[in-house]
Amino acid sequence: MLLSNRSQLASLLVDGNVLKSPSLLPQPAIHRRFGDHAHLAAGWSESPYEVVLPEPLNPAVDDTPETVPVPHPQEIDPFYLFARYIEWEQEEEPSAAWDLLAAAQSPHNDTRAHARALLCSSRHLSGVTTAAEPSPKPEQRPDKETTMNAPYGLDIIDDCTACSHSKPGFFCDFSDAARQALNQVSHKSILPAGAVLFVEGQAPRGMFIVCSGKVNLYTTSREGKILILKTVEAGEVLGLSAAISNVGYETTAETATPCQLSFVDRKQILELLQSHNEVGVHIVHCLSRDFQSAYRDIHDLVLTRSSAGKLARLLLSQPAVDPEAVEPRVHSSMTHEEMAQRIGASRETVTRLLSDLKKKQLIRSDGPMLVIRNRSALEALAV
Repeated sequence: MLLSNRSQLASLLVDGNVLKSPSLLPQPAIHRRFGDHAHLAAGWSESPYEVVLPEPLNPAVDDTPETVPVPHPQEIDPFYLFARYIEWEQEEEPSAAWDLLAAAQSPHNDTRAHARALLCSSRHLSGVTTAAEPSPKPEQRPDKETTMNAPYGLDIIDDCTACSHSKPGFFCDFSDAARQALNQVSHKSILPAGAVLFVEGQAPRGMFIVCSGKVNLYTTSREGKILILKTVEAGEVLGLSAAISNVGYETTAETATPCQLSFVDRKQILELLQSHNEVGVHIVHCLSRDFQSAYRDIHDLVLTRSSAGKLARLLLSQPAVDPEAVEPRVHSSMTHEEMAQRIGASRETVTRLLSDLKKKQLIRSDGPMLVIRNRSALEALAV
C-alpha cells in the first residue's frame, strides 16, 4: 500500500475487512503512535492498525463495530501451558519442563499464576515450592536431638562449675568458690582409647582428673612384661602423689576407653592448696585411698598361692549386674590378654584356667556376660 502522506492513510477493503486510519478512529481506540517503536520488539505479529469486522447484516440489531482484542505481548495461552504440562507428566519431556519454569517467571500475572499452579500439582516437584514464593521456614528450637556431642560420643564439659557428672566422692566435689578456682587453672581435653598420659619414671608435670572414661595404670618389667595395677574411673585423680612430692610418676597411665580429662599444672596445684583448705583435705583423702588400694593389691598378688586363685579373685572383684541373684552375672569386658596382665600370668595360662573353671561348673559364658555359678567355691579358691 502506497501512502501519499504519513499522517493520512487510505481505507482499503480486503476480504471484507476494513483498515481504517488511526486519525479516523475514536481517540480512545488508538493503541500507539507512529513515532513509538516499542512494538517492534514484540515481532511482526502486531499491527499498528485496529482491525474492524464488517457491519452485521441487520444494522438494527447491533450497528457498533466489533473489535478483535489484541493479546498482551508476554501472555501465554493457558491451553498451551496445560499441553506442555501433560507432555512433561506423561512423556517426561525436558523442554516442556523448561517452558513451564520460564512461564512461572513471566511478568504477566495470569501466565505466571497458571504456570505456578501447574508446577505445584506436578508429580516431579512434589513438596517443592517455587523460588519466587518461598515458604516460611519453621522456627528452629534447640533440643536434645539437635545438640552435638564431642568425638567418641562423650558429652562436652567446658565448665567445671556447670558439670552434671560430679557425684559425692569425686575429687572435684568442692564448694562453688573452690570449683571456680579449679576451673580457671584446668585444661580440658578428649582422648581416644590407647593414649598414654604419662610414663613410669617421667618427671611430673601435674595431675589429671578423669571426668569420664577409664584409665589403666600399669608397670613394666625389664623383659617387657606388663602388670596392670589399677583401673581409674571417672571422678578419680592420676599422678597426684608424684605432682605433690615432685618425684617421677610411679606407673604408666594409658586410657582404656575414650576419656575426657582435666589437667592441672603442678604449680597451680600448690597454689590451690594454699588458697583453699578443702582442696588439701580432698587430696589427703585421695592419697589415703590410693595407699589402701595399693596394700590390698600387694596382698592379693603376693600372698595368693596360685594363678587360679588370682584369677578367681579378679572375677569376684568385678561388679555384678544383680549381686543378690543366685548366679550373679558379670559383664566381662576384659580380654584374656588383659586378665593375664592383671594377675601377672600369660594369656595362654588365663585361657587354660578359664576352661578349667567352666569344666568344674564354677562359671559359664552367656554371650558378653560371665555367670558365676558357684561363688562360694570361687571364694575358697581365691584364699
